[in-house]
Amino acid sequence: MIYITQLIYIHPGMEKTFEEFESVALPLIDKYNGKLLLRVRPEGGSMVGGELDLPYEIHLVSFEGEEDFERFKADPSRAQFLHLKDKSVRRMMLVKGIAL
Repeated sequence: MIYITQLIYIHPGMEKTFEEFESVALPLIDKYNGKLLLRVRPEGGSMVGGELDLPYEIHLVSFEGEEDFERFKADPSRAQFLHLKDKSVRRMMLVKGIAL
């Protein structure tokens, strides 16, 4: 089992475009032995400390294995909407890990 954490930073005013991409991408996770464990939109007062900017969203996703994650990323229907992600996302940090 692998865990993927994403910190997602979007361009101002591109929330609707990002949501359009997510409406296609997120339902595909289950198709590839994955689970959306957490999807959070932190608010300004929720930051206690740190050096990073507050992201628009934080996702925590699990997949049975690395191969499942790679297949999810290569899904043809997801690929058709990547232009929406590219247009709306300013920066993204992806962290892969395992549960201890």
